Amino acid sequence: MADILTLALIVLYFVVLVGIGSWASKKIHNTEDYILAGRSLGFWVFTILIVCSICSGMTLLGVSGFGYTSGWPGIWEQIFVPLAAAFCIIFFGVKLNAIGKERGYLTVQDYLADRFESPRALRALSAVSGIIVSLIYLVGQYAAISIVLVWLFAIPHWQALLIAGVIITAYTVVGGLYAVSWTTLFQGGILIFGVLLMAPFVIASAGGLEHINSVLAGVDPNFVQPWYPSPVYASYAYATPEFLVSFGILLMVGLACAPHVINNVLAAKEARYFKWAPLVAFSIYAVVMFLVKFTGFAVRSLVEEGTIVLPEAVNAQDFAFILGVEYAMPNVALWALFAVIVLAAVMSTTDRLMLTVGTMFAWDIYKNIFRPSASDKEVLLVSKVAVVLGAGGTLLLAINPPPMLAWLIWMGIGVMLSTFAVPLLAGLYWRGATGEGAIASMATGLVAAGIFGYWSKYVGSLPVHFSLYALVLSAIAMVVVSLLTAKNSSDVLDNTRTGWFIQSPQKSPRASSPGETLFVDQESPRQQ
Repeated sequence: MADILTLALIVLYFVVLVGIGSWASKKIHNTEDYILAGRSLGFWVFTILIVCSICSGMTLLGVSGFGYTSGWPGIWEQIFVPLAAAFCIIFFGVKLNAIGKERGYLTVQDYLADRFESPRALRALSAVSGIIVSLIYLVGQYAAISIVLVWLFAIPHWQALLIAGVIITAYTVVGGLYAVSWTTLFQGGILIFGVLLMAPFVIASAGGLEHINSVLAGVDPNFVQPWYPSPVYASYAYATPEFLVSFGILLMVGLACAPHVINNVLAAKEARYFKWAPLVAFSIYAVVMFLVKFTGFAVRSLVEEGTIVLPEAVNAQDFAFILGVEYAMPNVALWALFAVIVLAAVMSTTDRLMLTVGTMFAWDIYKNIFRPSASDKEVLLVSKVAVVLGAGGTLLLAINPPPMLAWLIWMGIGVMLSTFAVPLLAGLYWRGATGEGAIASMATGLVAAGIFGYWSKYVGSLPVHFSLYALVLSAIAMVVVSLLTAKNSSDVLDNTRTGWFIQSPQKSPRASSPGETLFVDQESPRQQ
């Protein structure tokens, strides 16, 4: 149960978040300000926003829980996830930021509609797909927040969800990306400091890595190997070499193309940030991830030795980081700080996801499909209503948390990979990719992800992550359909900088003022 100091610090933390949202609301004058913070994000705000959009409830709770159940074979996650930040910035960010400023994109759906000359069909499909995967991902975030609040205040699960939902929804609705980005900078700083401070104490309390490894090896000798042997011999031993290949693609590419992550590249103020942001983002996140995973190892060692006991819950391993800090650092003042650190970790992605859902519904579906004449004020109102409804729906779905938080997070990332990776990469780098091919690819990936995801969870295990099958089918659909249909116009391909390069050899010949959507009313015989 939380003491007075902890309660006071958490209340202060929530007040600061809402205060940032109130401050941010005064900077919003149009839709571009709300969705992209006026394309004004500086280097550190942008870089930490990328890191914390990827960082989530999984970073503290899911990663440590995965470490608890898998041992060293799961350590590859600590390389794959930080690589997602670098992959997003390099392969998506450099091009999309430049094109977005020239063409007035507010969302990645704007790019897809423009590049593939499909202002309605592909835009609608990509927006609906983005909303679906964001909602799946949100359920995992709310489950993580609930774990923290239930543990802190000994309150029912539904009350914890309600408190979290109200606070996050409040500052997201009021302040848009300005609020999300600045609260994320605040939360990211707390998270990084907290992990650097507390994880070493937990590891030391378990006797250090050498002793931890000896205990893990006593549980299963493969716990201290780089991967588990094939075929899978236990429910926890699925990190085989073939699975890890699919796991690397899932995390590195799937997270990089997630709508709530990739949209951030449109908000960076200057292109020069993309030179150092990949390295900085990777380094920060890798250090945090490794320390959290080692904490999961330490808690498993402590449990095996009978020093601490996990709670009786279906997702008991997701309490590993919490219980480890509780054992290693019983100081009351540090407990208050730790409570805020955990909340910062699980809230830093949730707000960005909520804003993404609202943006895709209001801008891509309502404004650009159903009501092109809608004013900025009307679009902003619809976006805020969509954020509230999305939050309410996912809170209801999160009432029954999954047995393992990491599994639900991976499910969301798998759908993102299957749906968005091929259309985005083909659109940016292959001039032969067509609108029909993109629609076929996205639809195939979405349906296949649902089928293979259901099969792997409820029918029978697969040797690799289910998303790899869906990704392959998505790629086949893109290539086959694109080869059978007419190419997009050369002007569109040139203006969207399509080709086998990351930085364009020459500046696009057409430019626009910020916020001007040149492509919305663009006439084309290929419009769908």
